[in-house]
Amino acid sequence: MLKKSIITGVGHYVPENVVTNNDLAARMSTSNEWIVERTGINERRHVVPGGDDTTASMGTKAARIAIANAGLTPDDIDFIVFATLSPDYYFPGPGVQVQEQLGLQREIGALDVRNQCSGFIYSLSVADQFIKTGMYKNILVIGSELHSGGLDFTDRGRNVSVIFGDGAGAVVLSASDDDQRGILSTHLFSEGKHAKELALTAPSTRDWIPNILKRNDPEETDYYPYMNGNFVFKHAVVRFAEAIQAALKTNGVSPEEIKLLIPHQANLRISQFIQQSMKLRDDQVFNNIMRYGNTTAASIPIALSEAYAEGRIQKGDLVLFAAFGSGFTWASALMRW
Repeated sequence: MLKKSIITGVGHYVPENVVTNNDLAARMSTSNEWIVERTGINERRHVVPGGDDTTASMGTKAARIAIANAGLTPDDIDFIVFATLSPDYYFPGPGVQVQEQLGLQREIGALDVRNQCSGFIYSLSVADQFIKTGMYKNILVIGSELHSGGLDFTDRGRNVSVIFGDGAGAVVLSASDDDQRGILSTHLFSEGKHAKELALTAPSTRDWIPNILKRNDPEETDYYPYMNGNFVFKHAVVRFAEAIQAALKTNGVSPEEIKLLIPHQANLRISQFIQQSMKLRDDQVFNNIMRYGNTTAASIPIALSEAYAEGRIQKGDLVLFAAFGSGFTWASALMRW
């Protein structure tokens, strides 16, 4: 009989440095009112330049909390899946750094996932398959991002830079024989024709560093993230709904039965639109983008960790995750806690 995958531990870490909307308004032509109206964000966390926080180290800190929360030790972990768009290095990916930073005595495998905002759900789906087939017993799934070092904090980049924050979240996914609990299904989608509507295109193998240095153009923006905001928003509300409906339909579940929807924290207006369209109560949706901004692959595990700490999730509850982002990719996962 196939094993079930249950989340046995959760944890998150965010830098101490709080950056408010007014802080950003002092650096570019924007305002607290403008940012809140369009995104719902009041503040976010940024690492301190030159400090100790990196994508990998933040992931490790969140992982240690999740492992302890599961009642395990690092050496109980059999495999690592790490989701990020902002690795410490171009290569290798941060999964192997976590293996080293945790001080693991075993040379366990580490897999890096590059699916941006959908990365955590994609990673959860991959880990679920390893658990179900019996290959691994305890898998560490991490989402971690350090955006602040790569954002354009001038008027040119303000529409993107006000949105993103730094942080990490992690879960321990473990094998269980309990048929009444665990991940019920995951649903993964993509549509590559819109890849450049939300992207960072340089440096890359198509436009490598020597070319950028040769041009030496201070007005060049390819190495900053680009987002066609209205286009992305319109697709997000549609794809979020599709991913959610796929999970509900597959499992014969109605929106009223969902104890908690934890959406990717892309924009509070998107979450509110989805909530209204599904006729969900406020207590059925968890949002924390107001405090942390969009932390991409880290947003769902950070939100999950906070929701669990607040007692919003109890054993037996139906919990739904959904995300949409660059690629375009979108995904959902439904689980019985």
